[in-house]
Amino acid sequence: MGKLDTMKERYDQITIPEELNFRIQQEIQKSRKQQEEKNGVGSIRRFNRIIHSAEAAAAAVCILFTAALNTSPVFAKEAGEFPVIGGLARVLTFRSYETEKDDIAVSVEIPTIEMIAEDTGITVNGINQEILACCSQYADEALQRAEEYRTAFLETGGTLEEWAEHNIKITVDYEIKQQGSDYLSFVVWGTESWTSAYSESRYYNMNLRTGKLVTLKDMLGDGYVEMVNESIREQIAERQKAGEVFFTAEEGGFAGISEEVKFYINKNNRPVIVFGKYEIAPGSSGEIEFEITGGK
Repeated sequence: MGKLDTMKERYDQITIPEELNFRIQQEIQKSRKQQEEKNGVGSIRRFNRIIHSAEAAAAAVCILFTAALNTSPVFAKEAGEFPVIGGLARVLTFRSYETEKDDIAVSVEIPTIEMIAEDTGITVNGINQEILACCSQYADEALQRAEEYRTAFLETGGTLEEWAEHNIKITVDYEIKQQGSDYLSFVVWGTESWTSAYSESRYYNMNLRTGKLVTLKDMLGDGYVEMVNESIREQIAERQKAGEVFFTAEEGGFAGISEEVKFYINKNNRPVIVFGKYEIAPGSSGEIEFEITGGK
C-alpha cells in the first residue's frame, strides 16, 4: 500500500465530531433556505452548484480538522468544547509515540506551545526546544535505567518470563492546568513504573501578555514567601483535623517553601503549590496541593 493510500485509509477511519458535522450541515441548510427565499425556485439549479462548492469547502475544513484530531490528542479533547480558539496561545501535542523493547513499554507525549495570535510578538521557540530536549532526554535515560535493571535481574537468576511479569512502563506526558486569556499553565512529567526515585515534573506558567514565565513573586508580591508559608501551615492544620496525615518537622515535613517550589496557575488565576509524593506526607497521599489566595 502506498503512502497516499495509507493516508486515505487513516482519514476514512477518522470519525468527524458530531457537533462539527451538525454545524456544517446546519449552515448549509440555512444558506439553502435563504437563497430559495431570495431567488425563488427558478434558481435552484444554479444554487445547487453553489452548494456543491460550499460542501466541498466544508469537506476541506473537515479534512484539516480531522487531521489535527488525528495528530493531537489534546486538540481532539478540546474540539468537543467550542469555540476551540479563545485565547492567545494553546498547548498541542508535538510528538507522540509508543514503543516496546525487551518487555519495556515506552509511551511519550511531548507538548508544544502554539501562539494563536501572531501579532503579539511573543516567541515560544526557546521554551518549546527546552521541553522537547527535556522530554527526549528523560525518555532515553529512563529506557537506559530499565535496560540496566533488566540486565541485573537476569544476571541474578531472574527469568525472561518473570521479567515480563514486571510490566515495566516508562511514561512521558503532560497536563494542561489553564489555557486562558491571561495565562497558559501546564505540567510536563515523566514516570517509571518500577521506581519513583527518578520521577520528574516541570511546571510552565506563562504570562500571555508579556510572553514571560511567571514566578510566585510576580503573582503575590515581595512578601510571597511568608504569605505562602502561613497559608500552607493553616491548610495543613485544617486537613489534619479532617484526618489527613502529614509528616512532622522531625520526619522531614513542611518547613517552608524554597525558591524551587513547584506551582501552577488554576482557572481562578491563583497559584497552586505542589509537593511530590513523600515530600511532606506519606506516599499514599500522592501529590499534595495548596491553593494560595491573597497577594497583589
